Amino acid sequence: MAELKCQPVSHDHETFLKNAKKREGFRKAYEDLEEEYILVREMLAARSKSGLTQEAVAELMRTTKSAVSRLESAGKHAPSLATLKKYAQAVGCRLEIKLVPNSCPDRSAGHTKKPRAG
Repeated sequence: MAELKCQPVSHDHETFLKNAKKREGFRKAYEDLEEEYILVREMLAARSKSGLTQEAVAELMRTTKSAVSRLESAGKHAPSLATLKKYAQAVGCRLEIKLVPNSCPDRSAGHTKKPRAG
């Protein structure tokens, strides 16, 4: 059998994004998932800092490695708060969620406060 020799491929993510955002439809699709990408980056950073593998996190969460892999993938599904709390605890963190006001609220979408009758 022939021996396979694999060479790592360098990847400059910032350059990739800069070029990809020039493609039609990519920018909107990426921006639509921005919060998910931010969350995934934070999850990966926390797991890396804890020194744990996906297998170790899965064991601590009492789930499977494939479930942890899905959690660490943006846009594939929406995990529950309970699942995110378990992940955070497994990597030695606590989950913090906050609502941040928009700088320019879009009130044209019918979300204006209506006066009370009475």
